[in-house]
Amino acid sequence: MQERIKQVMEESVAVKQQLLNNPEIINEIEKISLAIIEAYRSNKKVLFCGNGGSAADAQHLAAELSGRFYYDRPPLASEALHVNTSYLTAVANDYSYDVIYSRLVEATGCGGDVLIGLSTSGSSKNVINALQAAKAKGMITISLTGEGGGRMAELSDYLLAVPSKDTPRIQESHIMLGHIICELVESTLFPR
Repeated sequence: MQERIKQVMEESVAVKQQLLNNPEIINEIEKISLAIIEAYRSNKKVLFCGNGGSAADAQHLAAELSGRFYYDRPPLASEALHVNTSYLTAVANDYSYDVIYSRLVEATGCGGDVLIGLSTSGSSKNVINALQAAKAKGMITISLTGEGGGRMAELSDYLLAVPSKDTPRIQESHIMLGHIICELVESTLFPR
């Protein structure tokens, strides 16, 4: 059992090492952070969406922005689109699970807002539909995916495709990447 524990840790470190050694990824993180900073400076908001563990990550990162990350500062407008369970279950039942996020983007998204979609496969239909709706509204689209980016890659202004096909390793990296972005946004907008 201990050997498997070490193996999982080594696999996680190996994926993160690939991210660290990829200058394109580092550059993309910087571009994403600057795009979000500019959106906030323009009084815009950041919306997140994902399914399962990616929904949990979306909610986690939205809370880092709307609450606080490292230190007390004014809140930033940020929300995970799945947090209203009455809406979610009604729309999934009455229309389709595929439109749960796109309908909210159509209702609340504005040009210049940011939509961040998370999907380890890059192929989640409801996230793809949300990205399409965001593009139609003139929003900035950012995707965090696994290797290759899936269909979400073509719909994204910015893409962080983790070089792995292993769902847990991708999700671990998404949280790390999201935390880096939250730190850069917070420290730039609210320098100590």
